[in-house]
Amino acid sequence: MFRGNSQMTGVAEESLPDELELLWTYETSDPIEATAAIVDGVVYTGTMTGVLYAIGLEKHDLRWKYDTNGEGAFKASPCVAGGTIFVGDDFGIFHAIDAATGKKRWTFLTTSEIMSSANYVDGKVLFGSYDANLYCLSAETGDVVWKFTTETSIHGSPAAAGDRVFIAGCDDVLRSVSLKDGTELAQVPLGAPSQASAAVAGERLYDGTFANEIVAIDLESNQRVWTYDPPDHNQPFYASAAVASDRIVIGGRDKQVYCLDRETGEVLWKFPTNGRVDSSAVIAGDRVYFGSYDGNLYGLDLETGKEVWRFPVGERISASPAVAGGRLVIGAEDGILYCFGAK
Repeated sequence: MFRGNSQMTGVAEESLPDELELLWTYETSDPIEATAAIVDGVVYTGTMTGVLYAIGLEKHDLRWKYDTNGEGAFKASPCVAGGTIFVGDDFGIFHAIDAATGKKRWTFLTTSEIMSSANYVDGKVLFGSYDANLYCLSAETGDVVWKFTTETSIHGSPAAAGDRVFIAGCDDVLRSVSLKDGTELAQVPLGAPSQASAAVAGERLYDGTFANEIVAIDLESNQRVWTYDPPDHNQPFYASAAVASDRIVIGGRDKQVYCLDRETGEVLWKFPTNGRVDSSAVIAGDRVYFGSYDGNLYGLDLETGKEVWRFPVGERISASPAVAGGRLVIGAEDGILYCFGAK
């Protein structure tokens, strides 16, 4: 799923080869903004014309295509669980698709676009919609288990930890909701909308906002622990944070990538690019990978922020890397899916 796990931490389960080389490309002819999912040797990626592709990770062979016939673009990323792909489109339809065949299992209609990538927990699928609702559906049937209504649109993906679901939306509030029945447990004012997906690690949550701030929130007291506001820049954060054991990494629309101490919010390093960074960083071993609107895919040393690898795609990148099987896969707005690894 988007960010790799239910807590949305953006940490891969494995490292990547030190020397990444381009292994293959697959041309879809349609812009790709959503992050791919890699499961059991198959890459699943959606395009802006409403086509979901299943492509073999090793031989980049097309397994199948699922087409909405132009009714809705896939800006949300696919979530794959129990042999089913779950993904919403910007027409407001949430799709459950058989991962082996590409056949529709069921659909669920909301009343506005879905940008929120799905989360999966214990047979339940969670996602937000621009109709202001956080939905919890049965993964098996698509029936509503519960829905929680906020004040306005939900763009980011919900994070889940224990018996709680966390969602930050365009109503300037972080909300904690019961996974069991959808009742609200707590609110924390953010002071600005958030379109990023909050990340949960331990008893803290990390998120970027349109107030140009990165915040850390204690989930026991529901209070801010620290706030970082870049002093020389005034741009929002669209990207979601990647959370390592002692630090977080997050990109901003000020063209910078920031690494902050998890406990204090102190800046450990900054890395400049030549384009805004909406691509959410992924930590793989001792490196962090992300794309930029400057058309480059970057690999940095997690400890120092030093650039150790770069690949010039040539078109802007808003999707995030997907990492599995010793491969890094990412799509760009040129409609091409790129796969990197060791030859």
